[in-house]
Amino acid sequence: MKLPNIVVRILAGAVFIGLLLGGILKDEYTFVIIFSLLTVLCLYEFYGLIEKSAKVRVIRPWNILGGFFLFLGGFYYCVHSASALAFVPYMIYLIVLFISELYMKRENPIQSLSHSLLGQVYIAGPLALTNYLVFAYEPGSYHYVYILALLVTIWVNDTFAYLTGMAFGKHRLFERISPKKSWEGFIGGAIAAIASSLIFAHFFPNLCTLSWLGFAAVVVVAGTWGDLFESLIKRTLGVKDSGNMIPGHGGILDRFDSTILAIPAVCVYLLLTDSLISCI
Repeated sequence: MKLPNIVVRILAGAVFIGLLLGGILKDEYTFVIIFSLLTVLCLYEFYGLIEKSAKVRVIRPWNILGGFFLFLGGFYYCVHSASALAFVPYMIYLIVLFISELYMKRENPIQSLSHSLLGQVYIAGPLALTNYLVFAYEPGSYHYVYILALLVTIWVNDTFAYLTGMAFGKHRLFERISPKKSWEGFIGGAIAAIASSLIFAHFFPNLCTLSWLGFAAVVVVAGTWGDLFESLIKRTLGVKDSGNMIPGHGGILDRFDSTILAIPAVCVYLLLTDSLISCI
């Protein structure tokens, strides 16, 4: 018996969120397994779009392996007190990537290289920075609070932006890229997401209440830009979804578009917050 689409969406979403939360909440090793896998799958979808829709030839397996090296390097770097050896495999990836174009005899090697590096900057780099987030709460020790807060803020924002937009949306937020998004939805989602940060302020007072509110605001703004940027990519390539790995939801990249840009934004925010506190 075929299940209704809404049931498929709910079940697939619940499984996805359950695996994600389970990987984050247990320990650093389950975190590495889940987020390195997410890195690989997002890169697999991205380079697949580049090859199929943009008609640009890239070395897909090698680029995926490069992103995997970068993520593991970031983890090793955080665990072993800033050892530069952590990034040797990724440096080898970059060297081989450039040298390989000498032998590929492509008509436009610059185009292939630029798309390969775009995937590293856009996806692999931000996901590798999650390693900083899980070791920033207590330097040298794994803690899930920042990555959990980021994900919860994204989910609350998306949910309430959708509900508010459906009920009151009239003024388009960015019609050229995403015709369905409205300013009313953005404001409704932002208010709910920023308010939800008060829960983290209560249970995790390492950041003051004002800093937690700022954390959520950064996630909302950067997450919205991240969503719009992925929409720009899909609109440019003429595709609806990045893939079909999650039944009823599209691809993995579709579910992480907001998160990808929010990660480096939050890292910058936390670094600046720590610097300001140390200066006071």
